[in-house]
Amino acid sequence: MVLKTPITRRAATVGLGAAFALGMAPAIVRAQAKTTLKLGHLGNEDNVWHKAALRFAEEVAKRTNGEIEVRVFPNEQLGKETDLIKGIQLGTVDFTITGESLQNWAPSAALLAVPYAIRDLDHLDKIVNGAVGQKISANIEDKTQLRTLAFFARGPRNLTSNRPIRTPDELNGLKMRVPNVPLFVKFWESLGAKPTPMAFSEVFTGLQSHVIEAQENPLALIKSASFHEVQSHLNLTEHVISWIYLVGGARKLSRMPQAQQQAIAEAAKAAQAYERGLFVEDERQLAADLKAKGMQFVEVDKKAFAEKGRAAVVAALNPEVKPIYEEILAA
Repeated sequence: MVLKTPITRRAATVGLGAAFALGMAPAIVRAQAKTTLKLGHLGNEDNVWHKAALRFAEEVAKRTNGEIEVRVFPNEQLGKETDLIKGIQLGTVDFTITGESLQNWAPSAALLAVPYAIRDLDHLDKIVNGAVGQKISANIEDKTQLRTLAFFARGPRNLTSNRPIRTPDELNGLKMRVPNVPLFVKFWESLGAKPTPMAFSEVFTGLQSHVIEAQENPLALIKSASFHEVQSHLNLTEHVISWIYLVGGARKLSRMPQAQQQAIAEAAKAAQAYERGLFVEDERQLAADLKAKGMQFVEVDKKAFAEKGRAAVVAALNPEVKPIYEEILAA
């Protein structure tokens, strides 16, 4: 009686030349060629970025016939955002989702979140897909060795308060929380508010105790932090419309066969299209949920906000990126 052994084990027994003769080489080549890559990000499993990352992994597997497996690690499992960036540079991580944090290396990345630079989603797509987007991507790759593969839109930042605010004049020294971003502080100061940098974890109690009177964030964070319990009005300032990149290590990608590089690039674009559909629906649902919880949505004079704050924005920008900023406004 002859015992059957797995093809790969038999190949090891009979030798490579005999394996080719027996027709077992394809199985061996596939086993040796399979590559596992890691994608880490800070979102949780419900975040649209995570869902898009999973779609990216599916598309990569499909377009490479299983030669490449992308494993996705949400919730900062592989480290915080800057850790992941450094991990890609060191080769311990392969992909992440990141944005203006890249300005620590590449000055042009600051343009991913500048008050009133981007007008709407159509303008965003025109910028990122055009010459300006190419300049930003080239600067990021040159300075960080991270290649931009796709971009995801982010929910606009809006101002919440306990009274309607339609024009900058109605800010009237409003005590508001902002993240510890110098550009944001200078922007709101120029509008007449009194911005105070504060950790996000402290915002709810700050509003509850009236240490601050207002804050600004995208709808997703306004809902998840239950700010509707301590703020009655959501003023649609949409003062920051921004994007974030899915990036990969340029060095590792460049060493891959051209067919695999192309497959990864196409998979990223497929994930981008998928994420956009999720994003639009998510924003619609978030608005409906916050209105149902009692928040009053207030239309504002965005042109007045933009014009009054522009000089402060220009003064705060790195001189190296001001020409690109002007290109964004002119597009």
